Amino acid sequence: MIDVCLLGTGGMMPLPYRWLTSLMTRYEGSNLLIDCGEGTQIPIKKKSWSLKSLDYILLTHFHADHVSGLPGLLLAIGNSQRTEPLTIIGPRGVANVVNCLRVIAPELPYEINFIELRNNKEIINAWPYEIHAFKVNHRVTCYGYSLHFPRAGKFDLERAKSLDLPVQLWGRLQSGETVEYEGELYTPEMVMGPPRKGIKITYTTDTRPTDAIVEAAAGSDLFICEGMYGEAGTQEKAKEHMHMNFEEAAEIAAMAKPKKMWLTHFSPSMNRPREFEDVARAIFPETFVAKDGMSETIKFEEETEDE
Repeated sequence: MIDVCLLGTGGMMPLPYRWLTSLMTRYEGSNLLIDCGEGTQIPIKKKSWSLKSLDYILLTHFHADHVSGLPGLLLAIGNSQRTEPLTIIGPRGVANVVNCLRVIAPELPYEINFIELRNNKEIINAWPYEIHAFKVNHRVTCYGYSLHFPRAGKFDLERAKSLDLPVQLWGRLQSGETVEYEGELYTPEMVMGPPRKGIKITYTTDTRPTDAIVEAAAGSDLFICEGMYGEAGTQEKAKEHMHMNFEEAAEIAAMAKPKKMWLTHFSPSMNRPREFEDVARAIFPETFVAKDGMSETIKFEEETEDE
């Protein structure tokens, strides 16, 4: 199962009642963060989720409301006694941007590795995640992300017994290793069933509607999408600022057909975004206007069936 928390829901600037939009996930002892605007570490601490276990930070783009919280967060991670490397993924130039921000956080007890995105679509295998990045349409280079959580097949006890392998080697096969025993090679496929359905979470902000978002969000268990403006008839305003309103986000969801959509990244001028939830639900019924700290535990199908 995957724990998901939308730490904040604001766009442009943090407000007394609304932190900036960012997402955090927990899975298999590893935490992942998407975007890190000013003050992001505060809702993380409020959630009591571990900074020491934060292995990946994904940046959509380099506007301040998505990166200005990095120096403080990186220092806080250091104070958590982390020594393992941290990986930061983002558009071309991510290493330069982060290192410039690090002028006020120059000494850290861990190494930072960078992965720069250069193509319209990229897939990064980063255990325990498979990260799909896709370029969207904003004033600057901006990416959305789909997080894929693959699910291995079931271990077949009878097939394992039939191989006459020592029990001590079963676990290595189950974890994906190829094992050599008495001159013979044994592969995981010999003891594992076919892969089971995994979980997919898609996140995008700061963009106009694009076919790339529809494709990326298709079949997602959770689709998190910006809705900068809630009122009907704000398309021209959204176009001017290269954002989306609730109607446009819902139209994407209606085409992509995720199980549900959370709307986020609200304009500071929109004090009560939930007042406009019905605008989106008229187009895509499984729409939920998010609030800071909104969380969900998403289970694999087998886990749900076992309850």
